[in-house]
Amino acid sequence: MSGNREVESEADLTLGADGVVRLTWPRDAVITGPDAERAMLRVNELCGEDRHPMLVNMATTADVTRGARAVFGRPCQASRIALLGASPVDRVLANFFLGINSVPCPTKFFTSERDALTWLALT
Repeated sequence: MSGNREVESEADLTLGADGVVRLTWPRDAVITGPDAERAMLRVNELCGEDRHPMLVNMATTADVTRGARAVFGRPCQASRIALLGASPVDRVLANFFLGINSVPCPTKFFTSERDALTWLALT
């Protein structure tokens, strides 16, 4: 085990007037299974019976644990998920997740928020 202490990572979550759920993780977050469970519960509560496209800003995420990846592989009220990153590390994390997990809805990685929102609008 590394010397890093796992701290709860609470994500910021909003549902915009455009119908897009925006989930943003704090800088240097290590997303654990319990973090992912809380986030997905909040997404489902926010969406209610309706499904919405979701933009996940992971640009400053440090790591996503195996437990979190398992949670993110479950269906939720997201109709499509755009993963937004800014660095090659973000791309590696996203590609690793997408490569080993079956995703419950169309999911794609972007480095441009505009491109991500355009893709999300295709629902």
